[in-house]
Amino acid sequence: MTTVTRNLRLVALVAMLALVVAACGGDDAAETTTTTAPMTTTTTTEMMDDMVDLTAVNFGSACAAVPADGEGSFDGMADDPAATAASNNPVLSTLVTAVSEAGLVDTLNSDGPFTIFAPYNDAFAAIPAADLDAILADIDLLTSFLTFHVVAGESLDAQALADAGTVTTVNGADLTIVADGDTITVNGASVICGNVQTANATVHIIDTVLVP
Repeated sequence: MTTVTRNLRLVALVAMLALVVAACGGDDAAETTTTTAPMTTTTTTEMMDDMVDLTAVNFGSACAAVPADGEGSFDGMADDPAATAASNNPVLSTLVTAVSEAGLVDTLNSDGPFTIFAPYNDAFAAIPAADLDAILADIDLLTSFLTFHVVAGESLDAQALADAGTVTTVNGADLTIVADGDTITVNGASVICGNVQTANATVHIIDTVLVP
């Protein structure tokens, strides 16, 4: 075999190897692009899932405990002023007792509008019995506690609360509102069923009794 022929064959072999390497490299690049795109899409979807719609009616885990029909249901409460609406809802029975003891039924049934943070029964149950009895027995103290849960003159949904950041209560003290992902808190208490409508108020059911 001549030297020229041998050199031509070597050149051809090198060229073929170069094409194979280039093709393999192209496949790897394509695979990398295909793998990366779904990861970005998944991350974005998860972030969207973590965001709660603060304008949605009746959002939150405790909304499932509200009766599906009757006067204590969401539709039923929308027809009544706040104190009456709460009295028809079994998850707010302890709050209703406290409001009655303080003589605030007529106030909360007035024209309003109000924004009310309503602790559900388990929130009151978390208070030691002796302490709760003492609060219920002291009308001035009880009134201070309850009015710390009410904003007068505005019926604010959760989005409006989050936008405001701070609201002033009938008690005279301020509450700090924080929206973070799928939660919204009021002075650290979580809203567990938000944007409940009554005839004169927007009610947000919370998991903790607020302390002035």
